[in-house]
Amino acid sequence: MNVLITGGAGYIGSHVVKQLLETTAYKVTVVDNLSTGSRKTLDTLRAIGDFKFIDLDLKEFDKVAELFTKSSFDTVIHFAASIVVPESVQNPLKYYMNNTVNTTNLINCAVQNGVKKFIFSSTAAVYGEPQEIPVLGLDEKFAVEPINPYGMSKLMSERVLQDTAKAHKDFKYVIFRYFNVAGADIHYENDTLLPRIGQSFPNATHLIKIASECALGKRDKMAIFGDDFNTTDGTGVRDYIHVDDLAEAHIKAVKYLKENDSDIFNIGYGKGYSVKEVIETMKKVTSNDFQVETAPRRAGDPAALISDNRKIKKKMGWIPRYEDLGLICKSAYEWEKKL
Repeated sequence: MNVLITGGAGYIGSHVVKQLLETTAYKVTVVDNLSTGSRKTLDTLRAIGDFKFIDLDLKEFDKVAELFTKSSFDTVIHFAASIVVPESVQNPLKYYMNNTVNTTNLINCAVQNGVKKFIFSSTAAVYGEPQEIPVLGLDEKFAVEPINPYGMSKLMSERVLQDTAKAHKDFKYVIFRYFNVAGADIHYENDTLLPRIGQSFPNATHLIKIASECALGKRDKMAIFGDDFNTTDGTGVRDYIHVDDLAEAHIKAVKYLKENDSDIFNIGYGKGYSVKEVIETMKKVTSNDFQVETAPRRAGDPAALISDNRKIKKKMGWIPRYEDLGLICKSAYEWEKKL
């Protein structure tokens, strides 16, 4: 199996590369322009296993086409994308060009060169701002109504994949709609949790990342955006999934497509934690207190966003291993110590 991973030097992509190197004999090629990915991460991955790295921006269509003609990929796992929601509102063309146009070209190159399997990282942002969450969470049939260019750019790429697979019967895909990815590499040395890779990009906007920075004194304080939601404690509720559980689903997807049809899967834990619960958990597992302020709600923030993950569990046999919020927070904190 010859696998191409775009964005493999980034946060989620690097964890998939790690697991491929540790658990499979696949030949791995990583493409990344290192705009948010890290050479240090690549160096760490090289200590785990062998892979080929190509410094390439997907907007360079000629070079992308050349890569496919010179290689013989069986599967593409596509992570490379712009992901900051507020930026997508301010600069929508960047998101449509990078996320949709570049993805469309990548799919075209895959089809033209006989690649049979394509695994795509989409997002729960395609669901927009649900006014009411079903008891069991959002399932894959829930209405898709993105409220920002980021979510729309991902949904448009989903549609390109779906239409392409209808037209080319030997081309199959798995689309993963991520909920809130968090944590870092679960790696122990002498019973001590010591992550080797994690979220490295500066100025990240993820709640658990920010809380870990506060626990280490890298930030003076953090804010809770809105404490008047219709939730148990008034703060927003999200479905947090550990990055290693997410990565494992991608490995399963490669095998899944050997014998199954194309499909879309939500990937989360099917349960939510409030902002206050996350902050209190971070304080507890790190034994560090830090200042927290309350700020007004941000536009477009739904009260709760929780996945219905029954489909991926049933059809793919995915069994999450790191659902404990304390472990998610602890791994993020231990990684943050190394930055």
